[in-house]
Amino acid sequence: MSRFFTSGDSSSESSSDEEELYSGDEAQRKDEEESSEEESEEEEEEEESSSEEESGKGVSRFLRDALSSDEGSEDEETPKIVKSAKDKRFQELEGVIKLIDNAMKINDWSSISAEFDKLNRQVVKVSTTDTKPPKQYVKTIADIEDFMNETIAKQKVTPKKMNATNAKGLNAMKQKVKRNNKDYGTEIDKYREDKFEYMISEDEEEEVAPAARPSRSTAISTQITDEDDQGFSTVGAGGRTLRYTPESILAHLRTFNESRGKKNTDRTGQIQIMEKLLTVAATSYQKIRVLLSLISTRFDMTSSSTSNYMSPEQWKAADNEFGILLEILEENREIVVLDNAEVWEDDDKQPSITPGEIFKVPGSLVAMVERLDDDLTRSLQHIDPHAAEYIDRLTDEQTLYNKILRTMLYIESLSSMEKLELPQENMNRVVIRRVEHLYFKPAQVVSIFEEKAWTSVPSQIDSSITPRGTKTETSSLLSTLCTYLFEKSSDIIRGRAYLCQVYFCALHDQYFIARDMLLMSHLQENIPNFDVSTQILYNRTLVQVGLCAFRAGMVYEAQNCLQEICGSGRQKELLAQGVMIQRYSQVSPEQERLERQRQLPFHMHINLELLECVYLTCSMLLEIPLLAETGSSPDIRKRIISKTFRRHLEFHERQIFTGPPENTRDHIMQASRALAAGDWKKCVELINAIKIWDLMAGTDKIKPMLAEQIQEEGLRTYLFTYAPFYDTLAVNVLADMFELTERKVAAVVSKMIAHEELAAALDQVNSAIIFRKGVELSRLQSLALTLSDKASGLIEANEKTLEQRTQGTEHRFERQGAQRGRGRGGMRGGTGGGRGRTRGGQQFGGGALGSAIKT
Repeated sequence: MSRFFTSGDSSSESSSDEEELYSGDEAQRKDEEESSEEESEEEEEEEESSSEEESGKGVSRFLRDALSSDEGSEDEETPKIVKSAKDKRFQELEGVIKLIDNAMKINDWSSISAEFDKLNRQVVKVSTTDTKPPKQYVKTIADIEDFMNETIAKQKVTPKKMNATNAKGLNAMKQKVKRNNKDYGTEIDKYREDKFEYMISEDEEEEVAPAARPSRSTAISTQITDEDDQGFSTVGAGGRTLRYTPESILAHLRTFNESRGKKNTDRTGQIQIMEKLLTVAATSYQKIRVLLSLISTRFDMTSSSTSNYMSPEQWKAADNEFGILLEILEENREIVVLDNAEVWEDDDKQPSITPGEIFKVPGSLVAMVERLDDDLTRSLQHIDPHAAEYIDRLTDEQTLYNKILRTMLYIESLSSMEKLELPQENMNRVVIRRVEHLYFKPAQVVSIFEEKAWTSVPSQIDSSITPRGTKTETSSLLSTLCTYLFEKSSDIIRGRAYLCQVYFCALHDQYFIARDMLLMSHLQENIPNFDVSTQILYNRTLVQVGLCAFRAGMVYEAQNCLQEICGSGRQKELLAQGVMIQRYSQVSPEQERLERQRQLPFHMHINLELLECVYLTCSMLLEIPLLAETGSSPDIRKRIISKTFRRHLEFHERQIFTGPPENTRDHIMQASRALAAGDWKKCVELINAIKIWDLMAGTDKIKPMLAEQIQEEGLRTYLFTYAPFYDTLAVNVLADMFELTERKVAAVVSKMIAHEELAAALDQVNSAIIFRKGVELSRLQSLALTLSDKASGLIEANEKTLEQRTQGTEHRFERQGAQRGRGRGGMRGGTGGGRGRTRGGQQFGGGALGSAIKT
């Protein structure tokens, strides 16, 4: 029977009618939502929804007549929600955005690609009446682009690959996002500049619209805000007023400190509130407390972001606030910031600071300035060094150095107070940071840095370690700082100070001082026990000492210093100037991430091409005479100074056709062949044609030095090669051939004779070289000696093989020989009788192999 013919008196029937009423409303709502998806214009949607409401009035009126008075009161308590077509479209848009967010969490790019198409179709319906796209849509497409770039970056360093479906979705999204986000570039840039402010502005615009009919809570909050004249008030959820007054500062700071480290913490909102608290703070103590919390919160934003470093805006804000903190501490000497200070527990009562007494505030200025330094370094690591942004970012180093100097002066002033008992470690940490910003810079740059840094310091503040008068003397400045660390510090900081001073001396052509300091430190013996960053600094220092020796004309010393770094083929990795990803390496993504974090900024790099040029040039000047010397002395054939140079030279000689040199290595290899052939002029021409020499300081001195070295090594090579063919040779002939003075030729020949490299005598009366015959081996004799060496090596190999095969069987041969010996003992005894017999009879001789060995 139909439900319209049942009576509505019983409570059970009334409840069923009520359920049918709600189900009717839900069916009506679903019909409206379906019609909103099908229709594109809002007017047609409203007409259709109004017609459906009229069609449903009869049913709902009939049902309401059947309800009791109690049910009528329940309807008043649960009002119906009527949404406009625009709200329904926004609700559908938010549903699609939620599906995209869920797919991003599980890295499902196929779903993201499908939902992204739905999102673009839906935003067309929403944006028919608005000129700008919805801000939820802008936020979503910007987040999708960031997530896509992050996923692509991870795939490059992760050995695990995506499945085919996911990779196909990711490739499709690359094109879609690139094509779609061009139309919304301005809005995306606004969102990325300040995400919080961009999304908040939407709420403010929405709140302005219903201003004609304010609710009761809004009226109450407006009344509270109008009545509050002392401070300023912000109305929170539920009409609660948040008042920021000087008395409530400590309570707010405690709340923020307790929320640190927790998930879903709105740090951007906390920073905005603390900036307001800073303007409200009345005393120096309150400002110090607010600044300490504000700077720490800015540092915490790095851990929650996708990047590993602070944004330039946040870094500059933290640097500015740190400068304000130092100014307040310099003006108020009775308040000091210490690591081991006790926290003020009473939030309702402000501490009373008595004049003449010291009040301690918990905090660490050293940790803050170290964090600023580390974040600037990480920022420079991630910026393209060839872009203008890198230069702009590098200008912040001067600002940071000013803060390091002022922090050092403040810690130094605290160290003079005996009551505080400040640990020496804080001072050492600040001084080593100052040294690490100076050691790799030329003297002119250091003097500019110091001059600008001291101008930012108040005139009444001075240092006892580095007074103002020493700011122009860069060598004494760095020496003073490093000497202070030698005396006051230990272990790693002292070792780093040693290396920094050695680097600075080598950079300024003080080779002997740098060499003596490096040898006296004995760091080459203990460097494996240090951390990785100190090992990198040691490698950089060793390379710089080698370059200094080369500029001084000491080829042998330069080659020895550069051999360990350049001979390994891992210059980039050892100097922290790049990550070398090998094809079959077993490096995990975590290890690669740590390796990238250790990389030095571009302005601290040592030119690797110049380094290779210096190393190969030194190896050429040492290896070519050695190769000529070993041509007649096979005993020296095993001597190899540089395996890298030998490998490149052999590869170059195996080439069928040799064209003109194209790079630095080709120039040096062709110069080596010319030097070996005795054409020293061509060798000088090829070496001077290398353009990389212009990047080295003192190029006008280096090229003549290299020409002189090539002339001397060419003379030595000529004597080694052609000595067997001469009985006597005039010194003036050699001098004319290599364009050297007779005195220089005599000095070179005397040195070779003294070192027993040349079998000759120098006739100073007749100015000639007399060669001794019979000492130098001929070609046939050299081949005979080589054959004998190989034969002896073969015999040794056979003996080892015999020993391995006869292990455990030597006693068996002895027993068999003993039995045979006893059987023939009478015949072989002779006149000696039994005592003449040897025990065991005939011993095992090893067969045919043993006979060959005996002969």
